[in-house]
Amino acid sequence: MPIPRALLVAPLLLTLFGLGSAPLSSEPHPTPATAYLPRLVTEGGAPTATLLARRVSSAPYDTYRSTGPGIRRSDRFRAGSVTKTFVATVVLQLVGERRLRLSDTVERLLPGLVHGNGNNGRRITLRALLGHTSGLYDYTADPSAHPLSATAAVRVALAHRPTGAPGHYAYSNTDYAVLGLVVQRVTGHGYAAEIRDRVLTPLRLTGTSLPGARTALPSPHGRGYTRDPDDGRLRDVTVLDPRTAGAAGELISTLDDLNRFYAALLGGRLLAPAQLELLLNTRATHGVYGLGIYPQRLSCGVTVWGHNGHIAGSHVRTAATRDGLHTLTYRVDTDTLADTETLESGLLDAEFCDRPRKPRSS
Repeated sequence: MPIPRALLVAPLLLTLFGLGSAPLSSEPHPTPATAYLPRLVTEGGAPTATLLARRVSSAPYDTYRSTGPGIRRSDRFRAGSVTKTFVATVVLQLVGERRLRLSDTVERLLPGLVHGNGNNGRRITLRALLGHTSGLYDYTADPSAHPLSATAAVRVALAHRPTGAPGHYAYSNTDYAVLGLVVQRVTGHGYAAEIRDRVLTPLRLTGTSLPGARTALPSPHGRGYTRDPDDGRLRDVTVLDPRTAGAAGELISTLDDLNRFYAALLGGRLLAPAQLELLLNTRATHGVYGLGIYPQRLSCGVTVWGHNGHIAGSHVRTAATRDGLHTLTYRVDTDTLADTETLESGLLDAEFCDRPRKPRSS
């Protein structure tokens, strides 16, 4: 299955952009996925790569590995489109509180926001926004536009015809820009405040934040790099304006926090059963995407759930079993990882399959 395209943000010089009751071992556990980690450097071209794997069911373990000193376990990093799962969680909580319905249209909630050039907010529902079936053009696909607000991002999208009729799956960061505005309209607070109150504080995700206009990463953090398309050299893009990403991708987090978040989400700590079922419903996209989260079926038949994030200087992927008892997050300190789909699929096979695929010799 193709990996959904994650958010790319453009700074000025660049193109766009303890769980459960089982004790966790404090000693590194030699999980098979660690054998794939060096390949993200040698084949993927990343300066440094790291992963954190955790299992709290049978044979529990907590494994951290890094290919070098450029990344530490405690580092904060930009998580890109992983933000979408956090936003979707807040929206579904509001659905559970009967303050929203998935059948609500954009026009009803945000009158006049989406219209013109073939775009019609009366035909786009919250369900469509959450599952990327709205048809709205992805504003990040316009290389000439660097909007610094959600409304500006929507204006960029409306300058283009829809990418398809509502109901057709097409990954679009514009969908989540609109959802951020919906949360503001319904609660009277920005989506960042709602994520803090509803998710970060209850789960004690102290390494996770939504920076707003803050361009620097909080400490501790490493560096982020992109590869110049002209000369192939790595350029430091650690500092950037995250407002271009907004509700589609501004989140900053840590390896531990992302594992904890997805374990809690899939374990039913953030959503009631009815809303969790909605989150994981992929019928509208024929199995490709749920509501802010997507499944990936591995070679052994196991399906994992999570999201990836791709933003200037960072690529991250979190995956978890359906019960949330087994999680893995890996990241590299660049947005220009080569052969991402092949390497990522192999790494996830190695971690979650009973008979992991052996690493290919370099």
